Amino acid sequence: MLQLLYGVIFGEMFLILTLLFKSPLRKLVILALDKMKRGKGPVMVKTVAGTVFAVLLAGVYNLVDIKKRTVESGVLNPTDEVLMSLKMLEISLMGFLMFLALMLDRLHHYIRELRFLRKAMDAAKKQSQSIQEEKNGSSEQLKTLAQENDTLRTKIKNLESEYETKAKKAKAAGSEVEALRKQSEGLLMEYDRLLADNQNLRSQLTSIEQSTPHSDDKKNT
Repeated sequence: MLQLLYGVIFGEMFLILTLLFKSPLRKLVILALDKMKRGKGPVMVKTVAGTVFAVLLAGVYNLVDIKKRTVESGVLNPTDEVLMSLKMLEISLMGFLMFLALMLDRLHHYIRELRFLRKAMDAAKKQSQSIQEEKNGSSEQLKTLAQENDTLRTKIKNLESEYETKAKKAKAAGSEVEALRKQSEGLLMEYDRLLADNQNLRSQLTSIEQSTPHSDDKKNT
């Protein structure tokens, strides 16, 4: 019994030391403990723990019984003394065994939690990096859009100034056309007047020519 308890205790101490220090065996121990906590593993562990606890209670009961007999008899014989020493050693070893088992279980649990937290932190870091990259990309896009907007505004201003210049030129051309139209109308009116004067002069000339032969005929007569 004592050899078994010592063997289990040393095994638990070895597993605890393996979990405390990073080594190639650490992953194997973690995988083995993970498998033990799956399926029927927890039931078996609870059964073993219950058995050890029952044996511990039985040892405590036997130790108390031996002490009662010693008190009643008033004399501690060598056999009872040896039995008390063995029972106290067994009880101490079983208590220490259960303490180490609890410590091993908690240590494995915290290592798993730490591993999950690291994975979550890595995922959060990657997500934050992707978000930062998206922000940088969006900021670059915003800068590009702002530059394009400034370019378009400059083009619009240039087009507006060009439009105003052409509008002024068109207005000036319209004024010139209007002046030319009025001038042409004046010229047409002047042409009509001159045409009328020419017609009058021709009529007068014709009448003078017609009156001249009559006067010559009278003189000859």
